[in-house]
Amino acid sequence: MKRELALEFARVTEAAALAAHKWVGRGDKEAADQAAVDAMRTMLNGIMIDGEIVIGEGEIDEAPMLFIGEKVGAIHHSNKGDQAYACVDIAVDPVEGTRMTAQGQANAIAVLAVGRKGSFLKAPDMYMEKLIVGPDAKGVIDLEKPLMENIENVAKALNKKLNELTIVVLDKPRHHVIIKELQNLGLRVYALPDGDVAGSILTSVVDSDVDMLYGIGGAPEGVISAAVIRALGGDMHARLKLRSEVKGVSLENDKISAYEKLRCEEQGLRVGEVLRLDDLVKDDEVIFSATGVTSGDLLEGVKRKGNIARTQTLVIRGKSKTVRYINAVHNLDYKKEEIMDLVK
Repeated sequence: MKRELALEFARVTEAAALAAHKWVGRGDKEAADQAAVDAMRTMLNGIMIDGEIVIGEGEIDEAPMLFIGEKVGAIHHSNKGDQAYACVDIAVDPVEGTRMTAQGQANAIAVLAVGRKGSFLKAPDMYMEKLIVGPDAKGVIDLEKPLMENIENVAKALNKKLNELTIVVLDKPRHHVIIKELQNLGLRVYALPDGDVAGSILTSVVDSDVDMLYGIGGAPEGVISAAVIRALGGDMHARLKLRSEVKGVSLENDKISAYEKLRCEEQGLRVGEVLRLDDLVKDDEVIFSATGVTSGDLLEGVKRKGNIARTQTLVIRGKSKTVRYINAVHNLDYKKEEIMDLVK
């Protein structure tokens, strides 16, 4: 993909963050998500791409969200003739942390990953167990081994004592026993309420003290995490898990798990099989963009005074391993009409 596309995709997550920010602290996570979706769709359809959403907000019959299988890009929504279009697959999470956005809490981000056609695993919307490390511990993890053995191997690779390691785990009931066990062993546990994509990035950026991430979260977010980890040179193992296998999760387990198993079979996936980074994202030709909605450990959130807004965006180009932080000031009076309607 041309490097110029990186800026175009940064503009997509900027628009999503600006739209979602209108709903920060207002208690309506669905409205925040919908605003971000609408902004993303508008911006994607103006880019010179032939794109397909492979990780999105839902299935094709759940529009108006950015649904799996949706076609986006100027080739589908303009009359620009025989110009060159990049054929790409797109993974989106218009607001990772809708609950944090609704409650005015930290670490909500707008996220997008783009790869060449066929480069992303088309994961069903189900649970995924994830183990992620940065570049200095690449090659030493194995999800088929016990968690503690993996932690010891990471510590050796990083030349650290166990009590010097920092591990991110989602603060969910299914992880409370693990969190306590790790803390009892002297590890520093960073328990995020939501947002394992942001936690994944923290394992691999140079100005973070996070060493690894472990936990069970969403499979779609897992593929997005894999894209950014591959772009940053880190490592990741994962495996799909049925809802009935996850502690503390109910809601018609048997019925939903049967459907999840069917979806895996349809896509040639096996529940419980360990997926390596190459299985999740096939090559380095990835562009990743994330813009802060609310301020957190990774990015500053949207700051707004009247119709002037400031954003901070992380853009990573996998081919060159270049990481850019873009601080932008937006005059909202000059945005596209469709975007102005969402942010004002």
